[in-house]
Amino acid sequence: MTLSTIATLGAALSLLIGSGFVLVGVVGLLKFDDPMTRLHAPTKVGTMGIGMLLLASLLASLAKGEPSIHELLIMAFLFVTAPVSANFIAKVTIHRRTCETPPAPQKDSTWSTLDTPDT
Repeated sequence: MTLSTIATLGAALSLLIGSGFVLVGVVGLLKFDDPMTRLHAPTKVGTMGIGMLLLASLLASLAKGEPSIHELLIMAFLFVTAPVSANFIAKVTIHRRTCETPPAPQKDSTWSTLDTPDT
């Protein structure tokens, strides 16, 4: 087997795995009712699915003999921004009080996002 054949098989496998992850993320996004549970589907499963699809693209370009770094840059950007956006969406949901209020932190009055000064 040549390197090109191994890269093509790896790309095919990555496409199948990535498609499965994306499908599970879409089903989770459509099935869950609460915004906080709905948040996990695209940020956790979807990020992994898109990462696998980008890996397939990277392997396919390697098999063609034209390696590209664009996919690595997209993956890095995706893996950095997805947790940050999920955190902001969760904070907005908590502040709007459209979900169950999280428990108060123990022995720490400065941690909670709902901590307000006494007036």
